[in-house]
Amino acid sequence: MVTMQSWRELLTRGNRTVKIWLTEWWRLAHLGALLLLLALSPSSYKRADRLVMARHIYDNTAPILTGFTVLCALISLVLTRIVTTTALTYGLTQYSLQVIIRVLVLELIPLTAALFVALRCTIPDGAELAEMKSRGDLVKLRSNGIDPIHREVLPRVVSGIFSTITLAVLSCVVALMVAYITIYGGNLAGWAAYTRLFGQVFNPAVTLIFVLKTFFFALAVSLIPMASALYGLAESNTRTSAEMRGLVRMFAVILLIEVLSLVGNYY
Repeated sequence: MVTMQSWRELLTRGNRTVKIWLTEWWRLAHLGALLLLLALSPSSYKRADRLVMARHIYDNTAPILTGFTVLCALISLVLTRIVTTTALTYGLTQYSLQVIIRVLVLELIPLTAALFVALRCTIPDGAELAEMKSRGDLVKLRSNGIDPIHREVLPRVVSGIFSTITLAVLSCVVALMVAYITIYGGNLAGWAAYTRLFGQVFNPAVTLIFVLKTFFFALAVSLIPMASALYGLAESNTRTSAEMRGLVRMFAVILLIEVLSLVGNYY
C-alpha cells in the first residue's frame, strides 16, 4: 500500500527532475543566445581570436572531409544501384531517380553529416572543454581577463557548424553526381531531364526546409556538447551521467528536427 510519505517522496523526486530538466534547457538556450551575440560582434574577430577559430575550423573539417566524401560516394553508389534495380524489376523506373534524390540528398546525407561531425569532432571537443573546466583552466582564463566563452567555446561551436554544413553540401553534390553517372553513364543527353527532375523535387518550400534542417542539425551537434561540458556537472555527481544526459538531449533534438522536416516535406 502506498503511504503518504511515499507519495511525498515521489512528488519531491518528480519536482527535482522537472527542475533539473528545465534548468538544463534554459542554460542551453541562454548559451546559444550568448554565442549568437558573440558571433555577430566584430570584437569576436580580433587577430588572436581569428587564429583560434581558424585552427578549430581546420581541425574539425580538413581531416574528415576526404574520408566522409568517399564514404558518401560509396553509399550513394550502393543505394542508387539498389533503388534503380528494384524500380526496374517492378516497372517503376520513372520514379527511381526522384526516390534517390528525396531519400539520399534530402534525408540521409544531412543527418549522416551531423552525426559524423558529432562523433568525430564536437563530442570530443565537449569532453576536452569539460577536462579544461575540471582542471580550472577556464577560471585561469577569466582571472587573466579573457572570457572563456569567447575564447574556448565560441570557436568550437562555430567550427562544428561550419564542418557539418560543409560536409553536408559537398556530400550532396557528390551524391547527385554519382546518381547521374550510375543511371546515365557519361552521356550528357540525360542532363536536361535530370536537372528538370531535380528542380521539381527541390521546389522553394523543400529547399527552405532542407537549408533550415541542415543548419539546425549543425547547431544541435555543435552547441549541446559544449553546454553539457560547461553546465552538466552542476546537477550531477559524475561526468559520465552528465555526458549521457547531453547525448540523450542531442539525439532528442536531432530526432525532433528530422520529424518536423518530414512533416514539412510530406504533409
